[in-house]
Formats: sequence, C-alpha cells, structure tokens
Amino acid sequence: MTDNIMGGGDRRVRTIADLAQMAGVSPGTVSRALAGKSLVNSETRARIQALADQYGFRPNQMASRLRTRRTGVIGIVVPLGHDRRQHLSDPFFMSMLGYLADALTENGYDVMLSRVIPDAADWLDRVVDSGMVDGVLLIGQSNQYDAIERVASRYRPLVAWGVNLPGQVHAAVGTDNAKGGYLAGRRLIERGCRRIAFLGDIGAPEIRQRHDGVARAMADAGLEGGPVQLATHLASEVMEQEIAAHIDALLEQGGGVLPIDGIAAASDMIAMTTVRALADRAIAVPETLPVIGYDDLPLAAQAVPRITTIRQDIAAGARAMVDALFARIGGSDAGSVVLDPELVLRETA
Repeated sequence: MTDNIMGGGDRRVRTIADLAQMAGVSPGTVSRALAGKSLVNSETRARIQALADQYGFRPNQMASRLRTRRTGVIGIVVPLGHDRRQHLSDPFFMSMLGYLADALTENGYDVMLSRVIPDAADWLDRVVDSGMVDGVLLIGQSNQYDAIERVASRYRPLVAWGVNLPGQVHAAVGTDNAKGGYLAGRRLIERGCRRIAFLGDIGAPEIRQRHDGVARAMADAGLEGGPVQLATHLASEVMEQEIAAHIDALLEQGGGVLPIDGIAAASDMIAMTTVRALADRAIAVPETLPVIGYDDLPLAAQAVPRITTIRQDIAAGARAMVDALFARIGGSDAGSVVLDPELVLRETA
C-alpha cells in the first residue's frame, strides 16, 4: 500500500521506500524511526523525521493497522431495547458521550458511535466481531443484560455503564442506584411525604434499582406498600404525554386532589417534565408536591425551579470506563466500579 503524498520541489515521496532512499537507510529503519522505536538511534530518527516533515510525508495508517492488527477505533454503543424511541440527543447520552470521546481521542483513538435497536440476539456479537474496533463501551445495559454477559464471556475489551450484580462477568461502571433511590425516598419522607410515586420504566435494571431504593426508604419509615409505580419512558416525544396522563388520572382518582404527596423521578428529564406538567395544572412545586430527579445534569441546575436530584458523577464514570477498557485491551483484568451517589438539594425538594 502506498502513501500517495507529494513532496516539495521536484521530489515525490509516496512511500516509505522513497523516504528511505532519500535518507540513505532501509525502509525498515524508516518505519521504526517514524514509530519512535528506540532501535533506531536518536540522531537517525531526528534526520528521518525532519525529511518526513519537509516533504509532508505521513505513514499510511491503514497499512500500519493491518500490520499491528489494531484499528485505532473504539466503538461506543447505545443499546435501546427497553425504550426504542429514545434519541442520542438525550442530555444524559450527550453528557456521557462527550466525556468518553474526550478521553478516547486524548489517548489517540478514534470513535465509532452506534445507536442499536436489539432486534436480534446477536446484535452485540456483530459489533465485537466486525473487525472495525479494538474495544467496545456500552452506554447503558438497557434490557440486554443477558446478551452483554454472554458476549463478555468471550470478548474481554468490553465495558458497560450500568449495574454490577453478584457474579457478573462483564465490567460495569455505574452509581449505586439503590442507594441513590434510598436517598431520594428518605429526603421526601423528611419533608413529610407519605404517599410517594415513582416515575420511570423499571424494565431497565438501573431504574429498577432506583425504584427499589425508594421502596426500602419507605419500608424503613414504616410506610407500607412501597411507591406508586407510574410507568414513564425516557423518549422525549412520549414522556410528556405519559406524565400528563398520570397526573390527570391521579387528579380524577382523588376528586381533584392528588392522592400522592411526593415524586421520585428516574431521571432529571422526567423530573423537569413533571414540574412543567404540574405547573400547567396550577400544582405548586415543592409546596404542594416536592419532586426529586436523578443524574444531576447541567439542565437540572438551570431549570425553574431548580431540580433537587441525585448526583451521579458522569465525568468520573466515563474516566473509569475508559481506564478499565484500556486495561482490558492491555491484558489486565479490570473489574467493575460502583460510584457513590449524592443528594443535591435545590428548590423542588
């Protein structure tokens, strides 16, 4: 394979062989010098690099990748088995993607982004066996936990954002979601709430754990029955309609008075949408109904009123995912990381 680069003046430098002839060394020496190998003395390396710079020569990356069997690309995959209408423009995805891409590109890797609807059992097999990536980062486990476990048993450079369950094969980085849910439930109870609703889709393991944390806080406070479960998807085009329908049904059930007195939302976006729907019905937050979100996205602090939420450190989580992936690419056995959630008190609770 040639490099197809034209040098200055009347000389044409297309290949490593051309550069080697100009430098008076072998092509192998040029290749090692441009790769920074110590087998070539520093003076020769500097001379070869100077010639390469003078003639604008760059080694052919594809040829190099064929030799090393590395692509220089990491796949970032967003599986959407539990909510197929959710978009990559979702603020959580964009925040996580930004931090992951920064860490990868700073380490010399390119990124291949895929939004996957898991219509077939082998959706993840097709990604890891494509030959296009050196490793895979999953933003979320969706409802695909078993598929991820199966592939991870044979494919090591795979790290997911999500839950870490006992005996889990794949490496995962995520917040202690059950603890986060507990913090949200306890805060609502401290405000005097006794009939708490949980808005979210508990088909996803992370959200299920948040729900269960709220339920445990209620049980510890002697409140029987757990939270009222109001199924709410993360896709923006259906979220608002679902939340409005939930509130209207509750108002009808209570004869114009809400039969709940606090809301724990599975995400900041659900919390913000809920606050807006309540305002449309002249229901004051937090005076009548306190609301707590989850994530602590930048939007949560910019909303009016500002959203009380459970913070998960997305930046630290992204760094931990990339560190674990690079360790696994290098042959080490990097394990899972569980981050500690934090209650961030703002105006809605």
